[in-house]
Amino acid sequence: MIRGDLGPASPAQHGMWLTERVGAGGLVHHMPLAVWLDGPLDVEHLLADCAAMARRHPLLGAVLVERGGELRLAPGAGVSPIAVAESEGGWLEREIRRGFDLARGPLARFTLVRLGPGRHVLLVVVHHAVFDGASKDILLRDLAAAYNGRSTPVPLRAYAEAAAEERARIEAKMAGAARFWRPRWRETGELALPGLVRPSVRPGPAEAVDLVLGDGLADTAKRLKVTRFELLLTTLHVLLRAYGNERPVVAVDLSTRTRASRDLIGPFVNELPVATEPRGTFAEFARWVRGELRAMYAYREVPIARALGGISPRSALAPVSFSYRQRTAPGPVFAGLETRVEWMMANGAVRNTLHLQVVDGPGGPAARLLFNPELLSRDDCARIGEDLCGLLLAAGEHPGAALEDLPLPTRVAAAAQAPRADTGLPAYAEGADAGLIGEVCAIWREVMALDAVEPGDDLFDLGGHSLTITEIIGRVRDRMGVEVPFEVFIDDPTPTGVAAEIAALLGGDAEEDRC
Repeated sequence: MIRGDLGPASPAQHGMWLTERVGAGGLVHHMPLAVWLDGPLDVEHLLADCAAMARRHPLLGAVLVERGGELRLAPGAGVSPIAVAESEGGWLEREIRRGFDLARGPLARFTLVRLGPGRHVLLVVVHHAVFDGASKDILLRDLAAAYNGRSTPVPLRAYAEAAAEERARIEAKMAGAARFWRPRWRETGELALPGLVRPSVRPGPAEAVDLVLGDGLADTAKRLKVTRFELLLTTLHVLLRAYGNERPVVAVDLSTRTRASRDLIGPFVNELPVATEPRGTFAEFARWVRGELRAMYAYREVPIARALGGISPRSALAPVSFSYRQRTAPGPVFAGLETRVEWMMANGAVRNTLHLQVVDGPGGPAARLLFNPELLSRDDCARIGEDLCGLLLAAGEHPGAALEDLPLPTRVAAAAQAPRADTGLPAYAEGADAGLIGEVCAIWREVMALDAVEPGDDLFDLGGHSLTITEIIGRVRDRMGVEVPFEVFIDDPTPTGVAAEIAALLGGDAEEDRC
């Protein structure tokens, strides 16, 4: 490990870095958290404690850099908490939307705003590359403890160590994951939702509809002998089937934390698809979903794109997704202050078409549907929310009922998904000669350990993924002296397409040399 190097980035970090490079990240990776503090706040003390969090959790002060064709973690400038007085409206939204530079940092921002006498709000905005949902609890737990004088910012085990162990587990499970996913994975080409213009797996602007799931969620799950997460996922699949999706697919966020990483801040998360064919009674189908998830958990750390290949980088694996987080600990207590935390704060973006977000805390579940208003209207999303809550209530009252006997919504027509080639990214030059294409094919064979690569082969169909792209770019840079942009691997992921871009870059260099 070289000086100023914290180790290789994790698969989750690499995936987020790649989506940022191809323009599919941005706001969707911003994770805001607001803490409202009423009472006699010691401002200087709290600001010092915020700065100390980057010493206890060094990942908050780290950056992501590319070295030798590999993405690595490096120390950044840390965090510099600031205190300001609210001078005009809209500051909170502007701060949430302010961009991040993964290579320069900082990737965590702490802003303490004075709203009036004895009233403050601490806004924390962190990039998902160094944070996840559970990190919110960890950060506020440690911050409150420091403010209350109960702890010192002793650095914890390095995130890179945990990431290295995770990578080793992923490699050991890769073959098994490929066998598991091969019969299950398919690209989702169509989606039926009320009023849907078209489905999308690309980020876009977000609006939200809040849901009231009712008080019976825990009791229904207990009677069905499933978890609350499994119950909600079952209900969502039944609803999608009722709308006309014969084999509904929902992408779910799964934690990859272990006992060794439970106190670490970082992106310990992996998105995986759950495809079903709802049938039988609600109770029977719920137990089937439980069994399918239990089988999937054996490979929960393995990115499906690594296991299968053929999956292009995108912000979501399916147009519909679901994240569920259970909070068992009470909220943070800051001595002498009344505290309120906004755990489910919006960032203004959704990573696909429709996303169900649930935070199930000691006070009960909070739930909302995030939707892209360019694809769904608010009224249509509200209808989906009402249908979901109504179906959940009916399932609680009649768990033994056949699915077709439940109060299902009206079937709707499916909207076709735009082809993968319609990315909105720039087209690339053509005209590389056969010799250059052959050199690119040779690099691909080396990187992916293949016996043969044809000029028209698709990188993702060959089993390539984000790490493959990084290594190819590094070898092209070393051998040909040009930097191939990530975007070409999305727009035309073939040796011919990459060679055409190299030819254009080399031609541009030649023109510059003649000037």
